[in-house]
Amino acid sequence: MTRPRHPALREAAPVVYWLDDPNRPPSQPALTGATDCDLAIVGGGYLGLWTALIAKQRRPDLDVLVLEGAECGHAASGRNGGFCEASLTHGFGNGMSRWPQEMARLLDLGRRNLDAIEDTILAEGIDCDFVRTGVLAVASQPHQMEHLVDEHKQMVEMGIEATLLDHDAVRSRVDSPTYLGAIHDPEVALVEPARLAWGLREACLRRGVRIAEHSPVFDLATTAAGVRLRLREGVVSAPQVVLATNAYRPLLRRLRLMTVPVYDYALMTEPLTPQQRASIGWTGREGISDTANQFHYYRTTRDGRILWGGYDAIYHFGSKMSPELEQRAATFDQLATNFFTTFPQLEGLRFTHSWGGVIDTCTRFTAFYGTAHRGRVGYALGFTGLGVGATRFAAEVVLDLLAGERNERTSLQMVQDKPLPFPPEPARWVGIEATRRSLARADAAGGRENLWLRAMDRLGFGFDS
Repeated sequence: MTRPRHPALREAAPVVYWLDDPNRPPSQPALTGATDCDLAIVGGGYLGLWTALIAKQRRPDLDVLVLEGAECGHAASGRNGGFCEASLTHGFGNGMSRWPQEMARLLDLGRRNLDAIEDTILAEGIDCDFVRTGVLAVASQPHQMEHLVDEHKQMVEMGIEATLLDHDAVRSRVDSPTYLGAIHDPEVALVEPARLAWGLREACLRRGVRIAEHSPVFDLATTAAGVRLRLREGVVSAPQVVLATNAYRPLLRRLRLMTVPVYDYALMTEPLTPQQRASIGWTGREGISDTANQFHYYRTTRDGRILWGGYDAIYHFGSKMSPELEQRAATFDQLATNFFTTFPQLEGLRFTHSWGGVIDTCTRFTAFYGTAHRGRVGYALGFTGLGVGATRFAAEVVLDLLAGERNERTSLQMVQDKPLPFPPEPARWVGIEATRRSLARADAAGGRENLWLRAMDRLGFGFDS
């Protein structure tokens, strides 16, 4: 494995910081043999765990079984940046461009969803450092600042209590010489992602949910009584199934062109000294994201570190996924360089962890929903990196769809619509690479989009992480 060259990365362990936790819970036994249940859930990340928990809250007598191929929270749910947003639409701008007539309802549903997440964390005693401090979207180029001014006006008109910060105001909160201004959106919380997943897992177990880890599902088929799931050493029969596999190969053939797996990467610093913290300010716990196409997201931790991630979104030909792809020296070197461009006063700070993980992205950037096998199988996928909060809402939607309910959630156009599929290979790889390169050129050209990006925008076809 090629090692990063940046001096700040010399001692970085190729390990996910959030999963490198002495309080990580022991595994649940794998499933062997045959078993029945009322509801089987394939996938033990946020979506699967929220679905199990909410199903038991709605019907405590329901026999719920979660089948996880590795360990709950090991994938995207345990290795993301921990930004838990009220947005259900991958940000305000994406929602306004796709569902402007529904945006008021979507904002309200998103706020209620974030409140429900906080209520669950408090009620279940989940120790995941949940802090509701909002996020700063920062501009480092004039065209980005112009965009923020326009978006802030729209956000205020839609009832979001966002604050527009000029150069001096943003640098008084977090001091980077690259900042020109920012929007502070208060409707975002930060969490420790793996601990949230583990806490939801424990809440499910307390309610009698059965969880089988190291139990990947290989096949799904309809039977006279419902659905049969085939595992390596077992079989599960259930009248209803929820697929919560996100970036992993879908069990439904119809979904195999609807998402692609994209690798996202992150670094974690050592704890800052008091002098280093004073040099950048950042006495609050706001999350931060810049507004370039190739964007960074970053936040602090309870022990005074900085997580720094994003920028590269890497797709591999043929939707390849492998543990070896979770380390990428070139990306880590670029991330480290960009970190010290943003915070030159922290020169000499070291990174202790470097890791990557796979995200399920779709062409509209936000989750889509549906049922299959005569309404017996429900699914949601395509969260595109903002699933920490939206997965809870998705769990409610999928359970509603399986119950055949027509309500405020299921009547949304966002729920009824499907994104455009990605093309098959090799057109898929060519198109994604063309989009990535065009986005990078647009960043370098002051935001000016080429013909390819303008065409993709008109089609509603996008690529993001």
